[in-house]
Parts: sequence; C-alpha cells; structure tokens
Amino acid sequence: MNDAAPALPQGKRFLTIRQTAQTYPALNVSALRWLRFHGDTNGFNSCVLTVGRKLLIDADAFERWIDSHKAGA
Repeated sequence: MNDAAPALPQGKRFLTIRQTAQTYPALNVSALRWLRFHGDTNGFNSCVLTVGRKLLIDADAFERWIDSHKAGA
C-alpha cells in the first residue's frame, strides 16, 4: 500500500485560492470561488486541480483563461 501524496506535474505553478487572490488583486477570494462553482459553464475548471480537498489553480492556465476572456477575443 502506497500512502505517498500524488505527485504534482513538474514545471507548473500552482496557487491556492487565497494565493491567487493575492497575486491577482482584481479578483478576490469570493469571486474565485464563484468562478469555480460555475466552472463547467465558464471554462474555469481547465485551470483547476483538486488534490484531496485542496483546490489548486494552475497560474499559467489561469492567465491563459483570463486572456481568452478579453473583450474582442
């Protein structure tokens, strides 16, 4: 039986919701949780990795997701 934690992909920057809110102050924790709740319809789930109960946001994927929502994109 292997009790080791699952390995995260190498070379990725993962942030918690609070760290993401601190890094991108235009979005607060509540806004990020709302985006996650509606992630199936807005595409935000493509940025999220769930490890157990911990929700991690792939910072690079998150930035690409933001860029895809620019006006006129």
